[in-house]
Amino acid sequence: MKKTGIFYGPAGGRTESVAKRLGELLGPENHDLISLDRAGADDLDKYDNIIFGIATIGKETWDAEPVESAWFDFMPRLEKAKLEGKKIAIYGLGDHLRWPLHFVDAMGQLYRLLQEKGIDTVGKVSPDDYTFEESEALVDGMFVGLPIDEDFQSELTSQRIKAWVKQICSEFN
Repeated sequence: MKKTGIFYGPAGGRTESVAKRLGELLGPENHDLISLDRAGADDLDKYDNIIFGIATIGKETWDAEPVESAWFDFMPRLEKAKLEGKKIAIYGLGDHLRWPLHFVDAMGQLYRLLQEKGIDTVGKVSPDDYTFEESEALVDGMFVGLPIDEDFQSELTSQRIKAWVKQICSEFN
């Protein structure tokens, strides 16, 4: 398998923890972990396979005032990046109980940006095993990537990550 760049933000929390778990399953020789607060658009050029990790933090994510985060700073670089020919997967963290109307919305917003660039993603996931009311990450009946709820479904995270890594590895090749 070609080396995969796992780009994630924010650093230091659950999004990073999931990035590390994904990396462990991919194997140390098959991935690099890159925190978005240290990443530039040229870092994306190094990889044919990319995983983006993003969190839907809560109400502040969809308020009129933009939240400054690593993703806030990275989005303009991503908009300019040349991603043609790359395989991209997304995982997103969200809270299905406190924010059932916005479950993993940030993952859907990132997906739309990639779609505007003409890039589709791999690693789509069925919503069948998830409880939520609405999500911007649900497109054509599938999640655009892997939803993770570490607040209220952490017991399912390992199983979900393992199944997803197996899926994206077959789609990355």
